[in-house]
Amino acid sequence: MNGDGPARRPPAADLSAVGDTMANAFRLLQAPPAAPGSGPPRPARHLHTDPDTVGEDLLKLVLTLVELLRQLIERQALRRVDAGDLTDEQEEELGATLLALHERMTELCAEHGYTLEDLNLDLGPLGPLLPP
Repeated sequence: MNGDGPARRPPAADLSAVGDTMANAFRLLQAPPAAPGSGPPRPARHLHTDPDTVGEDLLKLVLTLVELLRQLIERQALRRVDAGDLTDEQEEELGATLLALHERMTELCAEHGYTLEDLNLDLGPLGPLLPP
């Protein structure tokens, strides 16, 4: 709150318009053309619903989401550094924090038998979730 009273929620119509726009954008996306001679497209990996591996599957999904957020935060931090929005001390602290987070993610993946590359979900025609 900024002292102007309680925070106001946006009207539902505004949120509906955003959702409709996103849905239209996804409908307009098409798979890139296949390279000549590449054969039929390979199917996307599917989630396995084996009750014995549900814990590992959930762990992998959580690690994937954390890695996605880490990469998004890293990109935003780089934009702020490039824009000159941060002091030298803030840049140092941010760099050290992002490095520590990357190292911890690598350790967690190794602890459970994954690499960071294993967390990259194949989104079919949209391509991989995480950039290389």
